[in-house]
Amino acid sequence: MATNFRGVVPALVTPFTEQGVDYPALRAHLDWLIESGIHSVVACGTTGESPTLTHDEHNQVVAETVKAATGRIPVIAGTGSNSTAEAVAMSVHAKEVGADGLLLVSPYYNRPTQDGLYRHFVTVAEKAQLPVILYNIPSRTGVNILPDTMAKLAAHELIVGVKEATGDLNQMIRTIELCGPDFLVTSGDDGLALPLWSVGGGGVISVAANIIPGPLVKLWASWEAGQIDAARAAFFELLPFFKALFLETNPIPLKYLMGLTGSMSGLTRSPMFPPSDPIKKVLDELASKWSKHFPPSRK
Repeated sequence: MATNFRGVVPALVTPFTEQGVDYPALRAHLDWLIESGIHSVVACGTTGESPTLTHDEHNQVVAETVKAATGRIPVIAGTGSNSTAEAVAMSVHAKEVGADGLLLVSPYYNRPTQDGLYRHFVTVAEKAQLPVILYNIPSRTGVNILPDTMAKLAAHELIVGVKEATGDLNQMIRTIELCGPDFLVTSGDDGLALPLWSVGGGGVISVAANIIPGPLVKLWASWEAGQIDAARAAFFELLPFFKALFLETNPIPLKYLMGLTGSMSGLTRSPMFPPSDPIKKVLDELASKWSKHFPPSRK
């Protein structure tokens, strides 16, 4: 099951208007991403500003993404919560509307123990009966899924992988070592994608793939074909772009760039606000170099 989620997987932005979610823009964006060759997609992840979506919006974004994908690619629904019951409810809904898998972030703020993490993830997986990719991002959640816990979770038939966003390559290596080759360890950081692939990682759940999917798909294809020098050269060319997307908190820089393309409004929801003027200047310069890879304007 994990192989279905390998490769370049955009963590979808959620387009907004002043009135709410811009579903036509969401559908158009997904069509363009699929035409660009991406391998699957995550709806309602961090990049999709899931913390500011209402429950109804969250469920509808997942449903609309599944509907728009029309079976062309797998759809992974971000359904994590710091409440096990809430995560179960969102995950069961995702199963009902046709999602292919779940992305479950570690419960944030309440900081469960390693045993609590294990029980939480297993409960959600078994209630929803969908393949689960764990999402390990201690900088946002305050808790780290340690490699020994990851290995215990990997033994469960429904828990097929992890989006690793600890920034700790040593921990990722240990996870791969303990969990074995059938457990998907995919990068949650564009800037660590190639290093992780070199030790057995299986793709990237990507911020940058929202706006430059083509170069990322090409990077992955080079790596998969064993064209190591080409992959390395492409990675280092992309690295300044990856870094720029995190000059302020994700998805602030990305949403600004999406607004420049005219493919969507670029609005973020409070407490996310437009980037500062110095950051805008850096992003404007980036856009001038990479705009040929950007989505087409809908204006």
